[in-house]
Amino acid sequence: MLRDVIEVRSVGDYRLWLRFDNDVEGEVDLGPMLSFEGVFAPLKDQSYFAKVGVNDELGTVTWPSGADWDSLVLYSLVTGRPVEELLTEGAAASR
Repeated sequence: MLRDVIEVRSVGDYRLWLRFDNDVEGEVDLGPMLSFEGVFAPLKDQSYFAKVGVNDELGTVTWPSGADWDSLVLYSLVTGRPVEELLTEGAAASR
């Protein structure tokens, strides 16, 4: 089941604290996953990275450069559950 991010804040060192629409919350470290290329290039500056916000239409985090991160991947990182498991669970729930 897909979950929307409803709250986000930067907590330093390319880490984000997130809260989802089912009240699951936690931190993710995006540093090792960021390529800092294209729309992600400005995020290398940590003060720019801290400009993260929630895009209510997309249900995920975004930055002014247009960069965003898939909410399913973020939910997987926060919960420690594999994306494949979450997709399977979502497909079963929609039947």
